[in-house]
Amino acid sequence: MNFKSIALLADTHLPAQKALKTLKGSYDCVDPYQADVIVALGGDGFMLNTAHKFMKYGIPIFGMNLGSIGFLMNEYKAENLQERLIKCKPIRLNTLNMKAETLDGENHSALAINEVSLLRELRLAAKIRIFIDGIERMNKLICDGILISTSAGSTAYNLSANGPIIPLGTGLLALTPISAFRPRRWKGALLPSNTVIKFEVLDAKLRPVSAVADFTEIRNIKTVEVKREKKIFPTLLFDPEHNLEERILKEQFLP
Repeated sequence: MNFKSIALLADTHLPAQKALKTLKGSYDCVDPYQADVIVALGGDGFMLNTAHKFMKYGIPIFGMNLGSIGFLMNEYKAENLQERLIKCKPIRLNTLNMKAETLDGENHSALAINEVSLLRELRLAAKIRIFIDGIERMNKLICDGILISTSAGSTAYNLSANGPIIPLGTGLLALTPISAFRPRRWKGALLPSNTVIKFEVLDAKLRPVSAVADFTEIRNIKTVEVKREKKIFPTLLFDPEHNLEERILKEQFLP
């Protein structure tokens, strides 16, 4: 891929700022909104934040890891950046559109790249009814919460909640309970990516629940609808030997 203009963005911590200074000394850079490609320096959290900020503009992002895990990032190297960008492989990630109604009747919407999660706010377990494409599939899930995850997000919170890892390109979403009490043996479900999922919070005043779409939290919700967002999505760039598809596959064989 040939990119004529590059923008550099860095997290606030020292390693990312030092890398930013180094790269600015070697490459001509432009404003992110005028760039053909954005190079993000930091960890997965910074990459996720950058993707949210710029995905509606359709600007691809090449991340270089200066954080801890760097699942969404490439290896940091100050040399040969333009050559790496020419050879990189684009991955278009699915996004989820969350629409939440609160007990006060307010309506909120937010996008998620990783997952939408519902979480109990207080000591009492949440009670949640689940609808799939308008059909009630579970009358009452008693739990700490529940989440719906994309492929890219399946190795994050979803994995910590014992949900399945989903390879890219499968067209699936993971519906995963968080510390389910009843039904005790329910492990969740795999759903087609075009599925519309609706959650209804039972006893919502007594057992308040919040809804979180990546960074956006809405508290005291009554209902939440989640479906695939078809018009807005991030495009991440990866070195051919370290692409996201391979990382998700490898994750399934780690001890």
